[in-house]
Amino acid sequence: MKNMRTIQFREALREAMSEEMRRDERVFLMGEEVAEYNGAYKVSQGMLDEFGAERVIDTPIAELGFAGIGVGAAMNGLRPIIEFMTFNFSLVAIDQVINSAAKIMSMSGGQYSAPMVFRGPTGSAGMLSSQHSQNFENWYANCPGLKVVVPSNPYDAKGLLKSCIRDEDPVIFMESEQMYGDKGEVPEEEYLIPIGLADVKRPGKDVTIVSFGKIMKVALAAAEQLEKENISCEVIDLRTVRPIDYKTVLESVKKTNRLVVVEEAWPLASISSEIAFNVQHNAFDYLDAPVKRVTCRDVPLPYAPTLIEASLPNVERTVKAVKSVLYKK
Repeated sequence: MKNMRTIQFREALREAMSEEMRRDERVFLMGEEVAEYNGAYKVSQGMLDEFGAERVIDTPIAELGFAGIGVGAAMNGLRPIIEFMTFNFSLVAIDQVINSAAKIMSMSGGQYSAPMVFRGPTGSAGMLSSQHSQNFENWYANCPGLKVVVPSNPYDAKGLLKSCIRDEDPVIFMESEQMYGDKGEVPEEEYLIPIGLADVKRPGKDVTIVSFGKIMKVALAAAEQLEKENISCEVIDLRTVRPIDYKTVLESVKKTNRLVVVEEAWPLASISSEIAFNVQHNAFDYLDAPVKRVTCRDVPLPYAPTLIEASLPNVERTVKAVKSVLYKK
């Protein structure tokens, strides 16, 4: 992979979809404003011109309807990519995702499957208040039959999305409005990243920090700040939250003996809860401190920027959590 170039997160997603649509004529994109408007976040810019209105399809504001059309299309041999303008709106279609796409393989005794991708932004994105700032990764990860992928950078986004489009199961692919303009190195050559494989973004020896999605920026920034105080953090990007790569997390914890999990979602029944349980169950004798979590405060996200800052995981709270598991002030 020598021919690297720097592109935006949105461009990496566009390349992934376009390459898969050229490779497989069964793949199509459907959602609000994906065609004529070039995508609400310009992810699908130019795709209507290349693939036409039969494969890049604008829909009414009716998530339940077009998600259901996508499930039916997948059951009948196509490979839909269903874009939600935000996963907050996926709640309108959650019956189709949970009760149809996720369960049809099991309920039909293997006669039908729904190989498809539901994708769009998750979590907070500036001053959008409570109804447009929610994280549902743990909700969807709770459901058997789904895979849930949350990339943190353009390179991972492209390689993972291509794998998701080819996968035989329905996949929830969650992005962030605040990441679409992020730039990163992406190879010109084709590549795939396996679903369910975490990545050690920064090696370290004193404490393990686990995160995923855009909150990886917080985890990495905290690790960089702590390095100045001679605290070495190993930072792991889960990339996939169903299935979770427990092996990589456990190997790291057995080396560092301490764990902090940073996640944007609410604390109750979160991905960080699950990781904390798994680590104490499978690596209890290696832990030199209780597992710490840094999550969103347990309130609907406020509108005021000062309250948003107080609610979301940040570098200051992460640094404090790391020092607490090291018993440092």
